[in-house]
Amino acid sequence: MTKLAFYSRILAKPPLFHALPARPTTPAPKLYRGVDMHLQLEQPAGGHLVRLVRLYVGLALFGVSTALMVRSGLGLMAWSVLHEGLSRQTGLSIGLVTNLLGALVLLVWIPLGQRPGLGTISNVLVIGTATDLTLMLLPEIAALPTRTAFLLSGIALNGFATAAYISAGYGPGPRDGLTMGLVKVTGLSIQRARLGVELVVLAGGWMLGGTVGVGTVLHALAIGPLMQAGLAIFARKDRKNASRRPPECEAESGGDCPESPR
Repeated sequence: MTKLAFYSRILAKPPLFHALPARPTTPAPKLYRGVDMHLQLEQPAGGHLVRLVRLYVGLALFGVSTALMVRSGLGLMAWSVLHEGLSRQTGLSIGLVTNLLGALVLLVWIPLGQRPGLGTISNVLVIGTATDLTLMLLPEIAALPTRTAFLLSGIALNGFATAAYISAGYGPGPRDGLTMGLVKVTGLSIQRARLGVELVVLAGGWMLGGTVGVGTVLHALAIGPLMQAGLAIFARKDRKNASRRPPECEAESGGDCPESPR
């Protein structure tokens, strides 16, 4: 057999390994790890009414949790430290300061290119109001065991409330949108941008007389796991609701239709 015939026979055989597919030209989207208050979640399957109830219950409970932490006197979350500091300096209630500062933060959204949703506007109106109403009903307590109970229940309720209004899917709160806007403009990760914002807010609130203490540290450590647990609960509930609904229901009425019998 000549060399030419030998090489022709080899070339005629199928290759042992096929060529690898071409690499995609579009880069994969960058994913951020960790729990944050601006996660992109699947839309709840319960329709607009269920989502609205979840939104407003979550916002109201967030205000209640803030009031519990205020009455404990053992330390507040970062933004609430600033709210309380401004309240002491201006004589306005902490709830009114919360609402006014939320509206002011919304103005910062404009150069950052953020767009508010129903949840954003509701956040500005509901949380501070619920905080003031709860403080009117909660007496000031001197006993340390009761104050500790207020603190722990406030932190736990805050995690659940945050998960509730986030999972409703009507947009982030004004302070969370500020963080997301900074991420978009600066290219920082969510964790770094949020940490930077909250450190500045915390320092400013402390200098104005806001309460920084063990509750501040506990909230910072616990809020992530608590939100994760709450979001998991709501996600399971949404999947369960979705499995009970006929596909045509979602397509025709946007989700507002009765459950199908099983």
